[in-house]
Amino acid sequence: MAAAIITREEISRTEELIRPHIRHTPVLWADMADFGARPLAIALKLECLQHSGSFKARGAFGNLLTRPVPEAGVVAASGGNHGAAVAYAAMKLGIPASIFVPEVTSEAKAKRIRDYHANLVVTGARYADALAASEHFAKETGALPIHAFDQPETLLGQGTLGAEIENDLPGIDTLLVAVGGGGLIGGIAAWFGGRIRIVAVEPEGAPTLWRAFAAGAPVDAETEGIAADSLAPRRVGELMFPIARSFVEGSILVSDDDIRAAQRALWDKIRIVAEPGGAAAFAALLSGKYSPAAGERIAVLVCGANTTAVNFD
Repeated sequence: MAAAIITREEISRTEELIRPHIRHTPVLWADMADFGARPLAIALKLECLQHSGSFKARGAFGNLLTRPVPEAGVVAASGGNHGAAVAYAAMKLGIPASIFVPEVTSEAKAKRIRDYHANLVVTGARYADALAASEHFAKETGALPIHAFDQPETLLGQGTLGAEIENDLPGIDTLLVAVGGGGLIGGIAAWFGGRIRIVAVEPEGAPTLWRAFAAGAPVDAETEGIAADSLAPRRVGELMFPIARSFVEGSILVSDDDIRAAQRALWDKIRIVAEPGGAAAFAALLSGKYSPAAGERIAVLVCGANTTAVNFD
């Protein structure tokens, strides 16, 4: 069913609709030799520079511009980035927004949500708790739920990043993408449809897609680690999983130390600020967990920058 909904044609239509509201984010070419690895030119797609500090703005506008919004406005549950994106999009479109986040949400993300004038509710230990509270709120108020990853309009919005990457980097062989609930990699994989290699990267403490691949279906996974506020929703979405099974090559697990090292390297060498989830894909390459073939043309998605840490010491 998901493959029939999340098509290149629908992604293109969504892209036309949201284009006036989002940034075309830049690509930075870097040499892995500058990071102490063997020489290899890589392309870093800096979606961390998107409105609200992450790729999530695409899915937020994809929802708000294609679904009828009631007077009660919208409600979203989030580890932080989706909430900030929905709050930003709602502010720009003049729509009331209530955002539910768990206690692990970083202050940087909570501050963004407040700054976008949304009603922020902090509740529960993990994303699943915030989601349950947001669903109750939607039933009580009639607000429109905007799911962070398991919603067709969310996947279509994130898929516009795949279209943008293909336009920016038509010659790449491989794209490394961080995974939490899977909306980002699901949308991107649907766009490419197997025409390039899509490789998932996940924290060892939150291996949602890795466990789903092993089980043959979305299943619960751990929700721990330094990227728990962006890459630990308990399980991947039902809509994205058939897409991932068809078009994602596999999942690589990286440690918290790998992610910290990637954050530091991005800042120290090229002055790019990335939150833990945003640096996870680069961590796979820097740590050697992903070993490129000779001549492989690789792009790495740096997908979020909502952190107060800069020197990462």
